[in-house]
Amino acid sequence: MSNNFAIIGGDLRTIKLAQKLAEDGNEVYTYGLEQAEDLKNMPNIYFAESLKEAIQLADIAIGPIPFSSNGVEINTPFSNKKITVRECMHAINAKVLIAGNLAPEVYELANDEYVEIIDIMKREELAVLNTIATAEGAIEIAIANTSKILHGSEVLVVGFGRVGKVLSRKLAALSVKVTCADKKDAELAWIKAFGYEEVNINSLDKNLEKYDIIINTVPALILTKERLQYIKKDCLLIDLASNPGGIDREEAKKRKLKLIWALALPGKVAPDTTAEFIKRTLYNIIKK
Repeated sequence: MSNNFAIIGGDLRTIKLAQKLAEDGNEVYTYGLEQAEDLKNMPNIYFAESLKEAIQLADIAIGPIPFSSNGVEINTPFSNKKITVRECMHAINAKVLIAGNLAPEVYELANDEYVEIIDIMKREELAVLNTIATAEGAIEIAIANTSKILHGSEVLVVGFGRVGKVLSRKLAALSVKVTCADKKDAELAWIKAFGYEEVNINSLDKNLEKYDIIINTVPALILTKERLQYIKKDCLLIDLASNPGGIDREEAKKRKLKLIWALALPGKVAPDTTAEFIKRTLYNIIKK
C-alpha cells in the first residue's frame, strides 16, 4: 500500500530517503529541498511551491534529522529557504510529523497545533542500526587523522553503550589494543566478558597518558580540564557525543590537542545505508 509523504528540509540522508520512498511507489512532495539535484525529474517526486501545499497533499510529514540546530529554524542544508519551527508546526496542523532529535520546545509547539510527533531517533531498531555507520565513521576518522596504523595502537573508548560496544568490536578486529571505560558495574563486567581492558570512568587520570587515540561516546563532560593535562600531545581525540559533547573543547584547543567533534556520522559516511534504515523504521511505524 502506497502513501503520500511530505518531506520538509533535511540532509543527504533525507534525499536518499525520498528516492527510496518514491521507488517503492509512494508519492513524495518536497519543500526545502530545491537544491537536491538527484530528486529532479524523478518519478513520484514533486517540488511543492509552498510548505502548505506540500503538507496538504500528504498523509505524513517527514522532517530533518536533527530537526533543528538552533531551536528556531528547521535544518534545510539543500535550500535557501528559512522555515521556522513554529511555521512548520502551523502548516502540519492536525497531522503526523516524523523527524529526529526533537527538542522539548518542539513538542510544546506541536501540542498547540494538534500535531502528533514521533521522534524516529528514539526507535530502538534505528538507534542500533545507526551505531554501525557511527563506528565505521569513527574508524575512518582515526585512520585519516593519524600518522600510524591502527594495528597495535592503544585506543580508549569512553562509554560502553550501543556505540561503544559496536565500535570496540570493530577496533579489536583491526588488532587494536582496546580499553573501554564506563562507570556502571554491569557494563564494566561486559567489557571484561568481551575481553577488552576495563577502566572505571571515575578512575581516569594519569592512566590517560598511554593512549594513542581516545574516542568518547558519552554526552556528558568526561575529559575535563583536569584530565586533559595527562593526555599526550600526539593523541587523537574523537568526540562522537551530541551537544555538549564529552571533551572540554576550549581546554583541548588551549593545549593544542587534536580534537575532532564528529556529529551525525551516519548521514555523512553512509547516507544511502542510513536512509534504508530510516525507511525500514518508517514503515514499521506506519504499520503500527
